[in-house]
This record gives sequence, structure tokens and C-alpha cells, in this order.
Amino acid sequence: QVQLVESGGGLVQAGGSLRLSCAASIGILNINWMGWYRQAPGKQRELVADITSGGRTNYADSLKGRFTISSINAKNEVYLQMSSLKPEDTAVYYCRAIVALRDYWGQGTQVTVSS
Repeated sequence: QVQLVESGGGLVQAGGSLRLSCAASIGILNINWMGWYRQAPGKQRELVADITSGGRTNYADSLKGRFTISSINAKNEVYLQMSSLKPEDTAVYYCRAIVALRDYWGQGTQVTVSS
């Protein structure tokens, strides 16, 4: 049983920054894999970035250099720092965790980037 709650979304001007948070109900060291996804209206859900329990990170090629995934174990939180935001970054952003072969999703947080 894992609960994931995203926060930090909102409205931002192009070129601005946002930091998304994903709070987990269990220690993130017990989570095998965590990732951030996003889905824009009419688009497929896509993986933005992910991190393993061993600390290995991965990014979508188009976002590498602008987005950074990180974690603070003591707070049971994973973050997505987003910089130089573009209108095409507008989407609902979701946190996902895989624990013992089980799949968990948060409810998502809306990010809107205006031109």
C-alpha cells in the first residue's frame, strides 16, 4: 500500500521555473523505482524522468538539461525541478512508483506554461 501525492503545479510564464514534489507514504528507499510522467490533452502519457532506489536517473532526451529529478530520503519525497519552461511543457504531471512489482500512481498536478 503506497500513497503518492503530487504538489507544486501551477501557472507560470514561458522561461520560468517550477518545482514539483511527490510525497510518498512509505520510505522512498523501499521503492524500487519512481518516475515523473506527463500527459497533455490529446497526447500520449510520456515518461519525463525517473530514479531507481540505487540513485540512477534517466531523462527524456528532449528535456535533459532543463529538468532534474532528485529526492530527499528523510522526507520521503521526490522532486522534479523544471527550468526554462515552454508552452509545450503544459500537461498534467504524475508521480509513479513501483514497489515489489506493484504499480502506484498519484492523482497528478497541473502545470500550465503561458506564452
